[in-house]
Amino acid sequence: MKLVRYGAKGEEKPGLIDKSGQLRDLSAQVKDLSGEAYSPQSLAKLAALDPSKLPAVPGNPRLGAPVTGISKFVAIGLNYTDHAKETGNPIPSEPIFFLKANTALSGPNDAVEKPRGSTKLDWEVEIAAIIGTRAKYVSEADALNHVAGYCVCNDVSERNFQIERLGQWTKGKSHDTFGPLGPWLVTKDEIPNVQSLSMWLDVNGQRRQTGTTSTMIFSMAKCISYVSQFMTLLPGDIVTTGTPPGVGTGMKPPQYLNVGDVVTLGIEGLGEQRQEIVAA
Repeated sequence: MKLVRYGAKGEEKPGLIDKSGQLRDLSAQVKDLSGEAYSPQSLAKLAALDPSKLPAVPGNPRLGAPVTGISKFVAIGLNYTDHAKETGNPIPSEPIFFLKANTALSGPNDAVEKPRGSTKLDWEVEIAAIIGTRAKYVSEADALNHVAGYCVCNDVSERNFQIERLGQWTKGKSHDTFGPLGPWLVTKDEIPNVQSLSMWLDVNGQRRQTGTTSTMIFSMAKCISYVSQFMTLLPGDIVTTGTPPGVGTGMKPPQYLNVGDVVTLGIEGLGEQRQEIVAA
C-alpha cells in the first residue's frame, strides 16, 4: 500500500493511492495516520479493503507528511562512505545519530524556509523508515519486523548552524520545514530489498546526488537496532538513514541553496518530492 495524508496544513485526511494512481479517502476507516494506524493490526485491516470501493478524491490536493503525532524524528549521519569523505569526516565505526525537531516535519512538496541568518543551506536525499511496533533493545535480525514502511526524506541542513555555531547538529537540522517526508509511506511488503534502491536529487534541474541504498555503511536494520539500544522507538517514529555523496558542502567550491531555488528528489519505488526555497 501507498498511504498518504492529504489536504491543507493542519487539516490533513488519511488516504491511499490505488494501483491506477488514484487517491482514495480512508477517513471512514482510520481517523488519521498516526503511530496507532501503522500497527500491524491496523495495516492488515487497511490492506484487506477493496480500494475501488473507497471514495475517490478529485483534483490534486496538497500532500502532507504521511505520519502525524510522532514522538521523535531520528536521523543517522555520515552513513555513506563517499559522503563522509566529501565532508572531510572519518568513516564512523558505529552509527552517528541525532534528533531533528518534530516541528521540522513537513509535506513532500511544501516550500522549504531559508532561516534568518542562513548562509549555508544544504540538501540531503535520504530513505526513512516509519516504525510500526515498539522497538527497545531489538536485534539487527529482528529490526525490520518493527518497520511499517519506508518513505523519501530530505534532511535539509543549515551547515553554518550545524557546524560553526557550536553545540550539536540538531541546531542546523531542526528549522521549520527541514524535514519534508513522503509523498507517501510505502508499506514494507512492497519493498523486497530496502538495501537496493536507487536515489537522486536535483537542484534547479541539475543532478547533484546519485546513489543507492546498497552503499550504506550501516544497513537500515542496523540503524534501527542501534538506535533502539539508546532510546525506545514508538509507533509512528521516523528514522532517516543518511545521504549519498553530492551535498552542497562537499562541492568544490561549496554551493548552497538560495531563495527561489527548486529541489527535486526521489527514491526508487518510494516516489518523488519537490520544494521551492522561500525566506523564513
